[in-house]
Amino acid sequence: MTLGLGLGITAILAAFGSLLFLIGSKAGNAENRSSSIFDDANGATIFLFDGEALVDCTPGGRAVLAASLSNGTAWQRLMAHLGTLFPEVEQRLTELSDRGVVTLEGEDREGRPMLLRAELRGGLTRILLTVEGETGDSAIADPLAHRAMTEELSSLRGMMTHAPMLAWRERADGAITWANTLYVLKVAESLPKGHELTWPLPHLFDPVAATQGAKGQRQKLTAADGSTKWFELSVIEEGGDRKHYALACDAAVAAENTLRDLMQTLTKTFAHLSVGLAVFDSKRQLQMFNPALLDLTGLAPDFLSSRPTVLSMLDAMRDNNMVPEPKDYRRWRQQLVEMEGSGSTGIYSEVWTLAGGQTYRVVGRPHSNGSLALMFEDISTEVSRTRRYRADLELGQSVVDAMEESIAVFSETGHLVMTNRAYATLWGEDPSVSLVEIGIRSAITGWADRCAPSPIWKDVQDFVATIGDRDQWSSDLRMDDGRGLRCRLVPLEGGATMIGFRVIQAEAPKLTAAKRAAQKTA
Repeated sequence: MTLGLGLGITAILAAFGSLLFLIGSKAGNAENRSSSIFDDANGATIFLFDGEALVDCTPGGRAVLAASLSNGTAWQRLMAHLGTLFPEVEQRLTELSDRGVVTLEGEDREGRPMLLRAELRGGLTRILLTVEGETGDSAIADPLAHRAMTEELSSLRGMMTHAPMLAWRERADGAITWANTLYVLKVAESLPKGHELTWPLPHLFDPVAATQGAKGQRQKLTAADGSTKWFELSVIEEGGDRKHYALACDAAVAAENTLRDLMQTLTKTFAHLSVGLAVFDSKRQLQMFNPALLDLTGLAPDFLSSRPTVLSMLDAMRDNNMVPEPKDYRRWRQQLVEMEGSGSTGIYSEVWTLAGGQTYRVVGRPHSNGSLALMFEDISTEVSRTRRYRADLELGQSVVDAMEESIAVFSETGHLVMTNRAYATLWGEDPSVSLVEIGIRSAITGWADRCAPSPIWKDVQDFVATIGDRDQWSSDLRMDDGRGLRCRLVPLEGGATMIGFRVIQAEAPKLTAAKRAAQKTA
């Protein structure tokens, strides 16, 4: 019996010792948990940084970083958020390496005391944020994170309230379940007098078109005063609901209408031009042409409407014999490719003589956006007129050269414009081959040097310089070689003057230098 009693007492003592051991272990674990670097038992928000690099944080800390309106690293976003609560936080945290612990006190927007505690642990920076006064069953687990999320929600609501666009949400059946302030105001403006807003709100836009979700879809709203406003709609499917957004686009619509009117005006203007116009985009595809291009190139409207490239259009023109026929087609083709490439650096200009007798002036003009404009002008009449004019000039010159009288024609300004072959023979010089412009004074100087002294030279100069009505006259001269000259002055149209010289007697014995000097002295 004594042995049994001893065994019982021993068992009781062993059980009691085990119980004490378990209690001690739980107390030790509790102490370890309370001293954990991420102790969140009291609803604190904790951040752990290695320098400015975020190592880890509590869920409340992640919510604070997500709600920060600043950009940058996690440290920069946190400093921007804490700066509104603790103005000296960045300056005080620089003292952490010397002091080991930094504590700051502040208040949130509701006036509740807040505490920031920063300390160094194992080379890491631990920042703890707490809000005092949160106790009881109604206390929020993480009041700082809740505050950050509340501010974010308030900010988002304010943005949607003041957003310069219409926004609303619809159920699958089309009923509007939410709308921003601008949408509600637009609905109120569209209601007839005496009617009040009721839910669900009416649709401002065509619901069938709005639900199609076409990108860039535009609809207009007509106000009670008759004014019209355009909106660009977009829709986002999310779950079973649809989120709609309508952004005002009056300026874009007005710009497009102005551009359309300008294009119509240009098209009408180009339609009456006699110059063929072809405009190519940066890919060298035809974008616009006028009716004159059809007449000048002989190309079919269907072909031009298919937007051919520059080379394709020129090849089609070659099939119609509307381009110069080259001796080497491959080389000609290469030149066309180089001409197209040179459109980005300079202006292409060339005169085409066609097999049918027409003559075209082709001009390629590049633009800064990479486009290219080709202009085709029929200059056949101009070329024919120029050739006829040149032929007339050559014929007139031949007639003048056939005359025995030496002819010199001066313009209204007194410049020599025409002589004949007899003039060059008489005076020993041909002004037509000289590049120097000869005036009446220079011409008289040359004539006087070859003639005996005479008082008529001043009268000749005055006659050429006279503007107005004039009568022709003549006078006799004698050259140094003894020949007599009849000088005739005839006024011409436009103020021009013709001076003719004709030999009137046979050549006399030449005067000696002494006699010629004596005559000039007399």
